[in-house]
Amino acid sequence: MRSKLFVPASRPELFTKALASAADAISFDLEDAVEERSKPAARAALQTLFKEDLSSHHKLIVVRINAVDTPHFVADLEAVVCAATHVVNIPMAQDPDTIRAVAVQLERLEAERGLKRPIGILVNIESPKGLRRAAELACAHSRVVGLQIGFGDLFAPLGIVSCEPAALQAVRVAVRFAAGEAGVQAYDGAFVDIAHPEAFKLDAQAAQRLGFAGKSCIHPTQIALVNEVFRPTDAAIAHAVRVLEATSKKLAEGVGAFVVDGRLIDGPFITEAEHTVALAKRLGLLA
Repeated sequence: MRSKLFVPASRPELFTKALASAADAISFDLEDAVEERSKPAARAALQTLFKEDLSSHHKLIVVRINAVDTPHFVADLEAVVCAATHVVNIPMAQDPDTIRAVAVQLERLEAERGLKRPIGILVNIESPKGLRRAAELACAHSRVVGLQIGFGDLFAPLGIVSCEPAALQAVRVAVRFAAGEAGVQAYDGAFVDIAHPEAFKLDAQAAQRLGFAGKSCIHPTQIALVNEVFRPTDAAIAHAVRVLEATSKKLAEGVGAFVVDGRLIDGPFITEAEHTVALAKRLGLLA
């Protein structure tokens, strides 16, 4: 998912518009965007929505539930484990045992409800301890599909300015390597300055250069920019196709390293080309 649009679950009037947007994923939020008294109504709103067939929208459906140590966790899972939900997003994760406990709960509810497709887990990295244990969290269970940064919760208590480039890139590098250890994707956190799209684009590009797969959006105007930034360029796609064409020929000749477009190509760059071509095909950019 290149773009993931946050939608407060307490705002059902926004659901239809969000599902009609160009975002790859919709993240219905039961946590921070919903004040305490509105959480039961927000769960009920999602249950009503999830009774509909949402497949025609071609969206990945994510639900950010409340943290495991809150009184809302069990009720949230009970409400959202259904065929419509693809991923649950766990906030404030710090202990791999927590991820495994969520996986057990998901397995139980899926079995009770006869669900055929397992629901994935997206783990938020938004505390110093969570950052330190990011690789353990990513490797905690096979249901983990990615790590996602929560910059606000991570930076604000420490007095770190939210747009400080050194802090942003330090956290991104750590999270990207942690996700890489587990073989899952890393997703960048939200950019809250909605009024400055150019700054938002630069922020997204900084994450894309570090191998992030996508970025959270808190406003519909950010979706197109994210989709553009995390889309492989036409030049990158063309180069990847030439690499794979040359790979087929050279490996048959017993050559493990060769040159394409003036660049040395061997194992890791072949893998990179395979990933680029696969993504281009998923996005309909390549037949």
